[in-house]
Amino acid sequence: MKISDILSPNCVFTEVKANNKRQLLQELSEKAAKEVGTDERTVADSIWERENLGSTGYGNGTAFPHARIEGLSGVKAVFARLSTPLDFNAIDGKPVDLVFLLISPENSGADHLTALAALSRILKNEDVCEKLRAARTREEIYAILNN
Repeated sequence: MKISDILSPNCVFTEVKANNKRQLLQELSEKAAKEVGTDERTVADSIWERENLGSTGYGNGTAFPHARIEGLSGVKAVFARLSTPLDFNAIDGKPVDLVFLLISPENSGADHLTALAALSRILKNEDVCEKLRAARTREEIYAILNN
């Protein structure tokens, strides 16, 4: 799976500001809902429900909040680089500043897992994370994510 299959340039956000994890997830859910033309409350509730099962903070300042949602036609991602890292209850206890939010159709088990794996491979790479943190524009970030 190519990142460009699930992430469009207009779904890359830089210098996102949020006071806490809930506020961040709400904002990213709104952006994702707008992108796929669905109810933002449904997205936010689904994302938060999954997050309550256990933090999606992956470590090394990254997080992958995700959910499967009834009625979606395909897998979609939103990427955000935060202006100030947030406590995300990540596995390593470190605050998060790079976030991929992923939403998928309810019955898309394999596609959902394939997308999560693709995003994970990107943000597992510390060099890529440093490039993402140093990038100045959304276009630069999008190019790094699709490299």
